Amino acid sequence: MENKKVGIITQARMASTRLPGKVMLPIGGKPMLWYFIENLKRSGIPICLATSILPSNDILEAFAKENNIAFFRGDENNVLSRFYECAKENNLDVIIRITSDCPLIDGKMIKDVVFHYLAFNDENVHFSNCVELTYPHGLNFEIFSFKLLEDAYNNATTDFHKEHVTPYIIQNISGNVILKHYTRNKNDSQYRVTVDTWEDFLLVKKLIEEHDALGKTTDEIVSIFEAHPELALINVPQKAHIWGTGKTA
Repeated sequence: MENKKVGIITQARMASTRLPGKVMLPIGGKPMLWYFIENLKRSGIPICLATSILPSNDILEAFAKENNIAFFRGDENNVLSRFYECAKENNLDVIIRITSDCPLIDGKMIKDVVFHYLAFNDENVHFSNCVELTYPHGLNFEIFSFKLLEDAYNNATTDFHKEHVTPYIIQNISGNVILKHYTRNKNDSQYRVTVDTWEDFLLVKKLIEEHDALGKTTDEIVSIFEAHPELALINVPQKAHIWGTGKTA
């Protein structure tokens, strides 16, 4: 799989059900999305912000233009088609999927895991740290080939598969998928730095404004929690979502 074109596609929209407009909520005078993009830029991998055609998302297109990142606009609810069309437009061979409600994503880790994925040299591999959960929730990634994405796009039929992009792949409905897992030596999945609720946002805001979390590695984020255990009480974790299954653990 040498000489493959690799790109990050991140989905975002303003009409989030639980916390509308969350990606543009202010932290330190900048929208939360800015911190997410700044962390992703540390990977050195091209980024495309994939939002929908709804007018409410015009602000996200404007953000992408202002911050010199690519953007794509597609279906609001069929996020699988949005990813497929975005990947096709950008001629991607390998897609890294990271959701935009993870502002503390470890860009250095993303840079490293691409080399692990390419070493498999197999387009049937789905590589992630979110099927076997050992990373803090919100430092998640998935890497897969355009071949697997196209198969899902052509064959997925349920609303669940279309909304959540990768369940068709993770559940190996085609029978060809090889799941590979990126795990930590210590399970730190009890920590939650994704933003789905107001409490999640307050925690991330505190981590950035009071603990200088921008640009921190996974180990450094975990160290902050270990030094300040009260932080984890701000958004007492819900049961962890097992990506691609619709179930909790």
